[in-house]
Amino acid sequence: MNRKVGEGLPVTPADAGEALSEERGLAGALEDHLVNWSDRTGVLVEIWALPTTDVAADIAECVLETITDALENVERHSGARQVSVAVTTGRNGLRLTVSDDGRGMVPDTAGRGIARMKANFVALGGSLSVNGVLGGGTTVSGVLPGKARTS
Repeated sequence: MNRKVGEGLPVTPADAGEALSEERGLAGALEDHLVNWSDRTGVLVEIWALPTTDVAADIAECVLETITDALENVERHSGARQVSVAVTTGRNGLRLTVSDDGRGMVPDTAGRGIARMKANFVALGGSLSVNGVLGGGTTVSGVLPGKARTS
């Protein structure tokens, strides 16, 4: 799946969490969130993949909050024109990637948002990294263990 969206969404992690419902699931909530954020900011969002299976509520909330935090960093700091998002599930858990084409980040300049994203993933037994290259954008990559639920 490779879709581009261009129109705005909830602004805070709490607002994003409210968008998560059992009927829409994580994929629906993410798509709504990404479209709304793109509309509001004017930054093009390219959706490479969204989960095709249900995931546990705590994992879904963590992913939605992490993407919200990552997008907030893009908006505040990166100057990006485009963001790419992929969230996939498999036997070994869930993988998340958010990449932008912005300024990149200087190593060791992680603020509270990045610390919160990492802590949320670690609390669920996962890991998250943020890597940037000055002038070459930033990528947030995370893995959460656990099998996707089947409905």
